[in-house]
Amino acid sequence: MAATINIEVIYALPQRQELVRLLLPEGSSVRDAVEASGLLKKYPEIDIDGANKLGIYAKLAKPDATLRDRDRVEIYRPLIADPKAVRKKRADEGKVMKKGGGPAEEA
Repeated sequence: MAATINIEVIYALPQRQELVRLLLPEGSSVRDAVEASGLLKKYPEIDIDGANKLGIYAKLAKPDATLRDRDRVEIYRPLIADPKAVRKKRADEGKVMKKGGGPAEEA
């Protein structure tokens, strides 16, 4: 009998989280786990070769990465805003407020 590994595949949505537990043959890849989970059929917006990145325990992983027993495969949704741009915008708005105390247009 071939050795198997226990794997979890997780896809988090804004309101809920999908978790699928699998038994896969030893040597399976991240792609194998995602395909076996059935999440690609349930959520057709998932594109593991394009918009969605994949990870193992919060570390980015390629689809062909080999899994180990008890790994958790995570499917990440695309970002809706660039975190660096948002932080910069907040910082700029804070600076304007401190300098004049009023709207920037009046200055």
